[in-house]
Amino acid sequence: MKVLLTAINAKYIHSNLAVYSLKANCGSYEPQVKLMEYSINQYPEEIFQSLYREKADVVCFSCYIWNIGIVNQVAGWLRQVAPDTRIWLGGPEVSFDVAERLETWHFVDGVMYGEGEDTFRELMACWNGKIDIESVLGIGHRHKDGRVHIHPARDFVNMSGLNFVYTRPEDFKNKIIYYETSRGCPFQCSYCLSSVEKKVRFRDLELVKRELQQFIDWEIPQVKFVDRTFNCRREHSMEILKFIKARDKGKTNFHFEITADLLTEEELDFMSSLRPGLIQLEIGVQSTNPATIKEIRRNVSFEKLQEIVKRIHAGKNIHQHLDLIAGLPFEDLERFKQSFNDVYALKPEQFQLGFLKVLKGSYMREKAEDYGLIYQPEPPYEVLATRWLSYDDLLVLKSVEEMVEVYYNSRQFENSLDWLENYFPSAFAMYETLARYYEAKGLNGISHSRMARYEILLDFVRENMKEEETNIFVQILTYDLYLRENVKSRPAWASNQDSYKGLYVNFFKNEENRSRYFSGYEGYTTKQIQRMTHIERLDLPAQAGAAVAGAGKGPVFIWFDYLNRDPLTYKSRTVEVEMDEIDEETKDRKGSEFTG
Repeated sequence: MKVLLTAINAKYIHSNLAVYSLKANCGSYEPQVKLMEYSINQYPEEIFQSLYREKADVVCFSCYIWNIGIVNQVAGWLRQVAPDTRIWLGGPEVSFDVAERLETWHFVDGVMYGEGEDTFRELMACWNGKIDIESVLGIGHRHKDGRVHIHPARDFVNMSGLNFVYTRPEDFKNKIIYYETSRGCPFQCSYCLSSVEKKVRFRDLELVKRELQQFIDWEIPQVKFVDRTFNCRREHSMEILKFIKARDKGKTNFHFEITADLLTEEELDFMSSLRPGLIQLEIGVQSTNPATIKEIRRNVSFEKLQEIVKRIHAGKNIHQHLDLIAGLPFEDLERFKQSFNDVYALKPEQFQLGFLKVLKGSYMREKAEDYGLIYQPEPPYEVLATRWLSYDDLLVLKSVEEMVEVYYNSRQFENSLDWLENYFPSAFAMYETLARYYEAKGLNGISHSRMARYEILLDFVRENMKEEETNIFVQILTYDLYLRENVKSRPAWASNQDSYKGLYVNFFKNEENRSRYFSGYEGYTTKQIQRMTHIERLDLPAQAGAAVAGAGKGPVFIWFDYLNRDPLTYKSRTVEVEMDEIDEETKDRKGSEFTG
């Protein structure tokens, strides 16, 4: 018997926890099971050919909104060329319409619904002739005469009875590892499938600690917890945080989805003591409109949430990812703009503007008629219009979302955007104006290089601002450019530095500067240090921000130290340095260090 567990992930760097858990928990049948992972960026023909060559007895597909179309194609082709191969489906996209799926997808033999570990183990026993399929719970299947039979649901699995799913760390090089210590969610958000599971179940903490130690010992770059609300049980979450702090080797980052307004003083104080970059937090704000929050059955105080987010942000040691959802009830375009500006003002490291997915099995789908919800009939079931939001409004939000992703979430334009925002009524207005500029210039639908994005932003400023303001912006944009990367091909728009080259050479040759500035470069020659770092003469206004080296001081020389980067933001260390010979205005200024 040969069984394939097939995952078609959204990105190459993703891994599929579900199929790994099914294989790890199928008992003595595990040697018969092979994992096959692909990504949606591969051609369906490539996936189909790869699966066909395996000559398996059973092929199982893990189904989600992002891959169900490819599964339909590949499984359909497989049935035609390998009619004796059994095809089974599982996953959230097929768990809420099992009968309909089997009646319309005639190439599918069966569907596993709900939690699958016990179900899959019993199916393996069935396929090996040990038990009858009629005794297996949590499935729907097709009889030989074509009749569809849906079996009763299975009880939830015992989380502490599951085996650890990862045994070969080499399989996850350059990939994110997904991990769970609980299932279910205590909340009932109307758009989310986790609300269907009202019971939260936790894995034994001693097991969790042993498994986390494996990740730390393997030096896995990132472990992403899929617990729906990591901090819903304080004792559980605090024990995990204390453990990873005590065992931290400085290599692994842990990602958690939390409800911020549940955090206590004890938790906040503890988090402030963590190594920068040890953890990152994903916080679903979704809306700041009280009427919307109430209607979608969330019990969240934005006032409390924003105070906690600000407190975490002040610690400068934890990456925060904040989410908004467009298309929720009672939120029209103008009210959504307010939600956008409210969340943007918190300056998270990542700001996700998402669009409502009207998922099968969710309460939101039940209320679709009441809300005037129009949504895509095929996956991902994304909203097209509501009683409060037209499709024209959604197109505005789509264009803004693209600008936020390119300019804000890249973190390459942080100081430039902060300065630019002062010239618009709001942050949303800035991104909306920029989006209109892209449309007017025919810039959409093009894969622009990183440097092209700088040039487009500068052209946007030139077209909308005076020459004096544009000259200031060039200085800030240059600072942002070198803050992230030691580019060797200097952009044409940056100010000419040729007259300072001699000063720069002397700066690096000066032996006093080795002890004064070049900590960490002891093993490198003068020429190597010069190549590894960068100096730029800049004249940055005070409005560039208090965190910007030299802002408001007139012309200064900034040294960008790429060997010493901020572990949270990856920005280089920046130092205002003295030169051997500089103009009268700056010659008496002492070097001082800033964080950029």
